[in-house]
Amino acid sequence: MIAALTLLLVFQLVGEVIARALALPIPGPVIGMALLFLALLVRGGPGEDLRQTSGQLLQHLSLLFVPAGTGIVIYGDRIAAEWLPLVVALFLSTFLALAVTALVLQALTHKRPKPTTEAGK
Repeated sequence: MIAALTLLLVFQLVGEVIARALALPIPGPVIGMALLFLALLVRGGPGEDLRQTSGQLLQHLSLLFVPAGTGIVIYGDRIAAEWLPLVVALFLSTFLALAVTALVLQALTHKRPKPTTEAGK
């Protein structure tokens, strides 16, 4: 488990270093996650230790939302003062995510070959 956590943190650190060194507008953990994904593709998937460790982390994912909830409580006045831009950004980003997901799904389903059946021959 320690080795798998170290691997995850190393990829996050590498992502942070790349993001700061190149002054990229992408968060370091996102870059690290993409690098980890590429490494796992090359390697042929995660090992059992990484699979178990990530499963354990996902089981306790709700704990990671505690700091965000605390931030909402602390900055409640500011959120109340700027509610309109927040709501607009929330709806636009949700719509954009749905639209991109639908377009990607449509593109992927059109590229997939249609299955042939025995009755159709």
